[in-house]
Amino acid sequence: MTRSLALSILGSVLVLSVLGTLIVLPRMRRNAALAERLRWRGARGVAPRQNGEALAGLIGRIGNALLATGVVGAGTLDELRRTVTAAGFRGSASVSVFLGAKILLALLLPTVAWVATRGGEPGRQIIIVAVAVGFGLLLPDLALRSVRQRHRKAVSKGLPDALDLLVICAEAGLPLDAAVERVAAELADASPAVAGELALTATELRILSDRRSALLNMGTRTELDSLRRLGGTLAQTLQYGTPLTQALRALAVELRHETLMAFETRAARLPALLTLPTILFILPCLFLVVGGPAVLRVLDLFGGP
Repeated sequence: MTRSLALSILGSVLVLSVLGTLIVLPRMRRNAALAERLRWRGARGVAPRQNGEALAGLIGRIGNALLATGVVGAGTLDELRRTVTAAGFRGSASVSVFLGAKILLALLLPTVAWVATRGGEPGRQIIIVAVAVGFGLLLPDLALRSVRQRHRKAVSKGLPDALDLLVICAEAGLPLDAAVERVAAELADASPAVAGELALTATELRILSDRRSALLNMGTRTELDSLRRLGGTLAQTLQYGTPLTQALRALAVELRHETLMAFETRAARLPALLTLPTILFILPCLFLVVGGPAVLRVLDLFGGP
């Protein structure tokens, strides 16, 4: 009974840790996007701190303490920054929060596992604590990977609409930086992921001396091929003076065609995916309905008096 209660407590803590990580990371990404949007629009007021921001600040201080020790190598830190940036998080605090979350979970979960399994077999207790340590280290990575995939899908989904709006702005005579800024403002509610990327690009176009680098950074941040092509197309229009409207319209048509091809590819996989469920669930019932009466007739013939 005590062992079952301990395992129940451990399972509850693991579930709460997963839910907490999945809740804090998206909220942190939304707060970072909101702060970036406020800076882009020139807002002067500062929103009051919420509980999620306070928790992220506490975890970030733990991560900063880890970075100060020099345990994380330069190559690992650069790769982690690219991964965090590709997930939609902005600023150096995101890396600190991620590392702080790994440290907290790597310490908290084993402690709870040891307390929950105290009094049991020592060998099993050591195994459970070791599993809790590994789970605490892997949980932030899994949550970050999930957020990154959702952010990439959101950007890919809203990019064709952004290209259509860019075409309209270019045909209206707006310059490139003003067109990107206007499209980011128009898509702030419909597609926040694309709006955040374009808003950051508009800010870099005003700040950086090399406008080509600001455009190419779109694909570097998100690691999306579609944004790389968009940045390359816009950079070529600036470098060679090619018509912006024609290039954007061709790229928009190409992206929509690729989206349609992806849907057709997924639809073509359905027959192969449905083969196993058909064999397991439909064919036995069909054989039973078709062959059942014949089997009963044979049993009556050979089992009669």
